Amino acid sequence: MNKVHISKCPDYDYIKVEQAVKECFEAMPEVKEKLFEGAKVLVKTNLLMRKNPEEAVTTHPAVVEAIVRYLLELGCKPIIGDSPGGPFNEWNLKGVYKAGGMNAVAENTGCELNYDTSVIEVHNDKAKLLKTMQIIKVAHDVDFVISAAKLKTHGMMTYTGAVKNLFGVIPGITKAEYHFKMNNTANFAEHLVDICEYVNPLISIIDAIDGMEGDGPSAGMKKHVGLVMASTNPYALDVAASKVAGISHELIPTIVAAEKRGLSTTDMKQFEMTGVPMNEINVEPFQLPTSINVNFVGGRVPKFMEKFVSNTFRPQPVFDHAICVGCGDCKRSCPPDIIKMVNGKPIPDLDKCIRCFCCHELCPIKAVDIKKHWLHEKLFG
Repeated sequence: MNKVHISKCPDYDYIKVEQAVKECFEAMPEVKEKLFEGAKVLVKTNLLMRKNPEEAVTTHPAVVEAIVRYLLELGCKPIIGDSPGGPFNEWNLKGVYKAGGMNAVAENTGCELNYDTSVIEVHNDKAKLLKTMQIIKVAHDVDFVISAAKLKTHGMMTYTGAVKNLFGVIPGITKAEYHFKMNNTANFAEHLVDICEYVNPLISIIDAIDGMEGDGPSAGMKKHVGLVMASTNPYALDVAASKVAGISHELIPTIVAAEKRGLSTTDMKQFEMTGVPMNEINVEPFQLPTSINVNFVGGRVPKFMEKFVSNTFRPQPVFDHAICVGCGDCKRSCPPDIIKMVNGKPIPDLDKCIRCFCCHELCPIKAVDIKKHWLHEKLFG
């Protein structure tokens, strides 16, 4: 249940990547046993926005191509897909696929890129909270889903990997509605686990060759790690990957939620690790997001003051109008819809801000920063 494989991969040279990805698959023989000729498999990549692969925001095309080729060798029919930020339409998908190198993967392999923008509502039997949900139809129609994630920090959820990647089956701007309804991180984490339980990925693979630290998942700094990681248990994979990144499990709400449900453990002694031994991995701990303490005041102030401190002194987004191009992506992606465009520039009503940091996450030119209140900085660092 908690088996994780780690392969070394120093760079994105395709031959090296293909070998690393193949090692991951071969370490999980149960995956090959379940796959069958003609099986439709969604390779659910992290294609957050229109970013080129070198920026370490999206799953690298070399990793995606290696997954696709492995599936093709088994006679499967791989489909590359995601629902990136913004409207879930063909125009947006075309731009994201092209920028992220997915067009080249399709041309190299002959695999399909998903352009079906249909949405369906499904009942989630395994859910704790999200009993029904809207998902992209392709995720429902395929026989299997493979989560092809990226190792990154995340402004709201501290870390994003195998589990958070599956939020991408929620279509386009519907993500904003879900954020608005689930604006508490613990609550949102439960919903992310619910989504993961429904999707039930056959295997999860994390592109940790180059990750992102700091103010991820899009505005942080590229961080070289040199690994590809995999598991049939996405929760265990996230535990191992966050360990590699040096991020405390207690700071990652999805890991906390999954452990409470008995879906994994944070005790690495109970893991079956194959490939590169964990004690041979020497990665400088990832720099955490500026917003890291926004939801973790518990235990550091008296109980009766927690809500006041959290609401009054928590970090907030700051818009740099000097470099803002007025594209309006922040307004369109804002779950509580508290951003107005005035003279082509965004003006937020911060009193109504839920601190999801979607504006920061989806700004294409990093014109949104996250700033801490000086007292919050003094109290919590």
